[in-house]
Amino acid sequence: MAYLLQQVANAVPLAALYATLAFGYAIAFGVMKRADITYGALFAFAGQMLVLFTDVGYTRLYLILPAALAFGAVISGAYTLGTSFLIGRSVMLPLSRKSPNTIIVAALGMMIVLMETARLASNTRGIWLPPFLNGAIVFWDSGDFRVTLTEIQLINSALMVLVIFAGTYVLKCTGWGRIWRAVTDDALAAELCGTSASHVFLLAYLASALVATACGLLATSYYGTMDFGAGLMFGLKVLMIAAVGGYSDPLKSAGGAALLGLFETLWGAYGPFLWRDFVIFSLLVLLLVLSRRERVVP
Repeated sequence: MAYLLQQVANAVPLAALYATLAFGYAIAFGVMKRADITYGALFAFAGQMLVLFTDVGYTRLYLILPAALAFGAVISGAYTLGTSFLIGRSVMLPLSRKSPNTIIVAALGMMIVLMETARLASNTRGIWLPPFLNGAIVFWDSGDFRVTLTEIQLINSALMVLVIFAGTYVLKCTGWGRIWRAVTDDALAAELCGTSASHVFLLAYLASALVATACGLLATSYYGTMDFGAGLMFGLKVLMIAAVGGYSDPLKSAGGAALLGLFETLWGAYGPFLWRDFVIFSLLVLLLVLSRRERVVP
């Protein structure tokens, strides 16, 4: 029983990460209506810039670790959001108007550019953050076994859940959220009512990128590094993870992704580990096929 409780606790950080990534992806998908693996690349890019500039702050500017982490986070956020703005305005928005299906090809190109930029900036060397906030918090103690999570796991999970709640409030209770829903339902009708669909598209893309950036910073601070090939892996995985709850509602998408995070953790604990990725991706492909009706665009 204690082992099961520990696995459920271990699933919390992963479920929170998957849920937040899926939530952000659904915001952009609502206006794009096309698969975009650039989202996962931006997530990885934010983490890679965090470790790179934290290293610069610590080894070259001689900052103490908290200041170096803050320096890295600020520069990483600025780089990632600035890059997202350029991609959204100069690549995705024009393509969505003229030839929407080319978004998939353009996203692959953008992903390669981001991956190679991070690799070249780091001189193809892996950089690791020093561990911090690793104190264990005990939730249950049976005498022989303790159910614990670390401080950084709890903080990251709480911040990610806060992002989802804040985003849900904006989408459901504010004027911008109502305009976003109008554009996702029918962009032309929204234009006829006086709404700038292009403006909403760009804001939605930036909001999605902001969520990806926050997730990249939090995940990297916990795992300690971000691999150069993570952009492709997370780009494909997030695209399929978001399908678990469906693309039509970011909150439902987040809920489905959280359930997948729980399933993945429990499979790793009780099932054959070598089959984990095969089973997870097979399940995601199946769900993508079943949810195809939500993705058909005339």
